Amino acid sequence: MPTIAVDKEGLFKALGQDYTTEEFDELCFDFGIELDEDTSTTQRPIVNGKQEPPQLKIEIPANRYDMLCLEGISLMLNIFRGRRTSPDYRLVAPPKGELQVLTIDEETAKIRPYAAGAVLRNINFTKESYDSFIGLQDKLHQNLARQRSLVAIGTHDLDTIQGPFSYEALPPEQIEFAPLNQTRSMTALELMKFYENDRHLSRYLPIIRDSPVYPVIYDSKRTVCSMPPIINGNHSKITLNTRNVFVDMTATDRTKLDICLNILVSMFSQYTEVPFTVEPVKVISPHNHQSRETPDLTPRETQAEVSYINKCCGLSLAPIDICSLLKRMSYTASPSRASPDLIDVQVPPTRADVLHQADIMEDVAIAYGFNRLPRSFPSKSGTIAQPLMINKLSDIVRHEAAMAGWSEVMPLILCSHDENFSHLNRKDDGNTAVRLANPKTAEYQVVRTTLLPGLLKTIRENKHHSVPIKIFEVSDVAFKDLSLERKSRNERHFAAAWYGKSSGFEIVHGLMDRVMLMLKSAFVTGEEGLSVKSLGDATYWIDEVDDPTFFPGHAAAIHLRVAGKEQVIGVFGILHPTVLEKFELRYPVSTLEMNIEVFL
Repeated sequence: MPTIAVDKEGLFKALGQDYTTEEFDELCFDFGIELDEDTSTTQRPIVNGKQEPPQLKIEIPANRYDMLCLEGISLMLNIFRGRRTSPDYRLVAPPKGELQVLTIDEETAKIRPYAAGAVLRNINFTKESYDSFIGLQDKLHQNLARQRSLVAIGTHDLDTIQGPFSYEALPPEQIEFAPLNQTRSMTALELMKFYENDRHLSRYLPIIRDSPVYPVIYDSKRTVCSMPPIINGNHSKITLNTRNVFVDMTATDRTKLDICLNILVSMFSQYTEVPFTVEPVKVISPHNHQSRETPDLTPRETQAEVSYINKCCGLSLAPIDICSLLKRMSYTASPSRASPDLIDVQVPPTRADVLHQADIMEDVAIAYGFNRLPRSFPSKSGTIAQPLMINKLSDIVRHEAAMAGWSEVMPLILCSHDENFSHLNRKDDGNTAVRLANPKTAEYQVVRTTLLPGLLKTIRENKHHSVPIKIFEVSDVAFKDLSLERKSRNERHFAAAWYGKSSGFEIVHGLMDRVMLMLKSAFVTGEEGLSVKSLGDATYWIDEVDDPTFFPGHAAAIHLRVAGKEQVIGVFGILHPTVLEKFELRYPVSTLEMNIEVFL
């Protein structure tokens, strides 16, 4: 859990009350956070001739990104104590009526495809709030943004620049500006060299260093606002005198982008002339259909079951009582008209951690009081423990393979590029495997797209054992899938390998038939009397296939028809001698691999 150091006097002033260390520790426990240290009781360092003021070091749950600053902690504790209600975050139109515009160039898809923005209008900074504003950006960069690799935040004095703004990706030699706190203008290449020994910024340089284009944000006069994720321009840097703040964010992950933007502007919108108001920015990105207005501060609507909350907490609260407790945790809730067992809940935009009614139940327990919950040995549970269907299916296949006398192995999911492709006589089309951007060793370069390398390496390392060796694995492989947000997808496979003095083809074939039988798939053949009666609506058959991984004429594809839909789900056969040579195996090997997700 991250530990946040806040000024003791400033926090108590925001809370409207002074606490002893013991009293504040009790308040933190009641809210579900933990006071780690009160530095007023220890020797504090001398900074610029003055002793550092007392600080409170508070451990914050890793999912509560809205409490990474003094503003967030004081706001949540004040709502919890009933000193104020949950803020009504609002988007407001700019004074002149036209929104600031941020246009995203199509070339940015090569480096950081997403961007968003917002404006905090008529903000009043003090030295303390300014430091907290910068500190929250750093903490978001370190935690949620994964050291700026997922999201990079830039903040600018809007009065020094002029929209509309453009987010572009250009060759580094074409980008030139004076970076933050520097007076000399330099190109992006010079800037990368200038900061390569910088203690703070050098860690971020590898994110874009090897890219042919660098991301950059310009205003309407082609003044560089920032070069994310490295540094902002000096021209638009914010100071204590800044009144209007333009926030830009670029990202490789849109979900994290929206969370960071919502948290940053929500926390510091309390310092605007009209508290908790934010001016949106119009983002134009037609090439990837991401045009929109940001941020979206609309509360998320969800529902929670009264019976589930009461069962988990061991309570018997009425819906209206649960709604009252949720208001202490910054929710807006009311009994549902659809059912007496439901409550309608509005989740504030700062609570991206609320994903399930279990999260709502936890906040009800916190608001009710941990120490007030009934204490008894649990005799029943409000949860229903059950495996995911894919894991349950995998266990069925594992059990059948093990009962047939095969041993399960669990090799690593990473392998070298050659092991995944050339060692199996397969070609890489560049659109199949997920590659590591900076592999530490040649042995771990790609996420496997087949289970065979792991099985064959396991046999290679155990050649001193007696033959035959019969091993199997049920695990995930990964493929590129640009249609998904993460650009990749997992697929659950079953694979087996026989290593012995004979080919073992018929034994691998028998294992495949046994697994298919247990999955209620009937074998189809053209020979009379050999077909198996179907136990369901699935049937399968095999056809000879020409696969370079296998010995010619000794491989077959597995065809499956489920609900009238036919597909090839796997292949088995005797491995080609060149494959055996590359994996240093001297006896024949027969393998089987199939996708089992199709049976769900």
